[in-house]
Amino acid sequence: MKTVLNFIDTWGLRIILILTLVIFLKTCTTNSKIKNESDRIQVLSNKMDSINIVIDKMTKQIQTEIKIEGLRSEKRMIQSTDRKIMDVNRQTEIDKELSKLEK
Repeated sequence: MKTVLNFIDTWGLRIILILTLVIFLKTCTTNSKIKNESDRIQVLSNKMDSINIVIDKMTKQIQTEIKIEGLRSEKRMIQSTDRKIMDVNRQTEIDKELSKLEK
């Protein structure tokens, strides 16, 4: 036990100083790594925002195209049957909606 106490008395201050220096240098590199990663996260976030905008535009465009094709097929179905008055009114409504959507 006396040898351990003797060793701590002679080398303890130097060991504590070296450990403190190592810990200080380790925390300095950690901060720079955190900054680099936060910059990467910001860039990725910006890319995700632009991708989401493109996806939203494409989704709206696809929805309008689906609606246009649905109206066209409904009009073809009405024209293929022999009903008159109600179908003519619906056909004019479909034509109005198609003109709005195609603009």
